[in-house]
Amino acid sequence: MSDARVTVSTLAAMKGRGERIACLTCYDASFCRLLERAGVEVLLVGDSLGMVLQGRDTTIPVTLDQMVYHTACVARARERALVLGDLPFLSCATADRALASAGRLMQEGGAHMVKLEGGASFVKTVEALTGQGIPVCGHLGLLPQSVHRLGGYRYQGRDEGSAEAIRRDARALQDAGAGLLVLECVPAALALEISGSLSIPVIGIGSGNGCDGQVLVLHDMLGLNPGKAPRFSKDFLAGCRGVLDALTAYVQEVKSGAFPGPAQTPY
Repeated sequence: MSDARVTVSTLAAMKGRGERIACLTCYDASFCRLLERAGVEVLLVGDSLGMVLQGRDTTIPVTLDQMVYHTACVARARERALVLGDLPFLSCATADRALASAGRLMQEGGAHMVKLEGGASFVKTVEALTGQGIPVCGHLGLLPQSVHRLGGYRYQGRDEGSAEAIRRDARALQDAGAGLLVLECVPAALALEISGSLSIPVIGIGSGNGCDGQVLVLHDMLGLNPGKAPRFSKDFLAGCRGVLDALTAYVQEVKSGAFPGPAQTPY
C-alpha cells in the first residue's frame, strides 16, 4: 500500500484501473497495524465480532455500543487504510435511527464509511445517509443479520428469480448513493456480472474471483476458528512463518487473482 490514505475515491479509482482491493475484518489496534503493514486497503470492523470474539451463534446480539468501541480501537491505530464500520442488527431499522447510529460510528468510532445489510427496502435509508455526507457500503446475498429468515447460512441467488432480485437491489443501492457493495455467498457468474455492471467497487466473500476485491473474516483466514472453516475461505497461516506473512500472502493472492481459486468457489 502506498503512503497515501485510502478513501472512497481511492477505491473507485482502483476499480477503474482494474486493481483488486484487499479487505479483511479487523477488531483491534494490534491487528490494524499488521493488516496495514501487509497492504490491506479496507479494514472492516464487522459485527462478525459477535461470533469470533464473543462466542455467539450469530451476529444478531451485537450492539451499537460494541461496534463503536471496536471501531474506535481500530481507528486509533489506523494510518492509511479505510475503516469500514458495520451497522448492527436493527440499528438502521428507520432512516432516522440509521442516521443516529452512523453518526456514532463516525464521530465516536472514527469510521470513514458504514455498511448496512439489505436491498431495495433500504434505498431511502441510503439516500438519507449519503445526503448527510455519510459514505455507505451495501451488503447483498447472504445477510448474516437475516440468518433466521433465510433459514441458515446458505448461498443466495442460485435460481433466476433470486438472482434477478440481487441484480435489482445492487443497482438500486448504487443509484441511492452507495459507494461500495459487498456480495456474500452468491454464484461466481452472478457476482462477475454485477461487478461489471456497476460503477462502484464490488467486494466479494464466497462469490468467486470476478469481483473488484475480496474480504474474509480475519480469524477464518488465519485458521483461528475451531471446527470446520467456511468452504470459501483458506488458511493462509498454514505453511507461513507468522501472522504478517499470512496476511501478506492473502493480499498478494487477492491482487493477482489467485484467491479465491476453484477450491474456494463452490458455485
